[in-house]
Amino acid sequence: MPTLEPPDNHHLDAAIGWLGLGCAADAGAELDQISAPNQSHLDVLEMRWTLAVHGQNWAEALAVAERELQTDAADAGGWLHRAYALRRMENGGLAAAWAALLPAADKFPAEPVIPYNLACYACQMAQLDDARQWLRRAQQVGGREAIQKMALADDDLQPLWPEIKKI
Repeated sequence: MPTLEPPDNHHLDAAIGWLGLGCAADAGAELDQISAPNQSHLDVLEMRWTLAVHGQNWAEALAVAERELQTDAADAGGWLHRAYALRRMENGGLAAAWAALLPAADKFPAEPVIPYNLACYACQMAQLDDARQWLRRAQQVGGREAIQKMALADDDLQPLWPEIKKI
C-alpha cells in the first residue's frame, strides 16, 4: 500500500501525537481531516482501531477491523484486531475470538502473535493441551526466549506459568 502524502500524513501524525497525549477527541478530529480516498488506508484504519480500543468501543473496533480485512486480507493486523475486539464485545467472547483468528494461523505461518493469541484463548477456555501446542508453535516462529518472556507476563497464560518457567 502506498504511503500517505501531505497533508494526509500530517493529519495521521498529529492524530498519533494527540492520542499519545491522551487527547482522543483531538486525535479523532485529525483523522476526520484525512481525504476520503485515504480513509481506507491501512495506517489510518490502524489508528482508528487504536482509538476505538482506547475508548473501549468494541463495536467500533470490530467495524474498523472488518474494514482492515476488506482493504487488505493479506495483512495479519486486521485478523488480530478483529479477534481482539470480538473477545471483548458484549456478544463476543473467547470462542468468537478463537473462531475468528484460527483461519489466520495457516494464512500467516510466520506471524508469532497469531499462535500466541490462540494459546491465550485456548488457555482461558481451559483447553490446556491446545494452549500448549499453540504456545510451542509461537515459540517456533517467534523464538523461545521472546515468547517465554511474553507468556510469563501474560495473565491469560497463568495456568501454564509453572510449565512455561521450565521451558
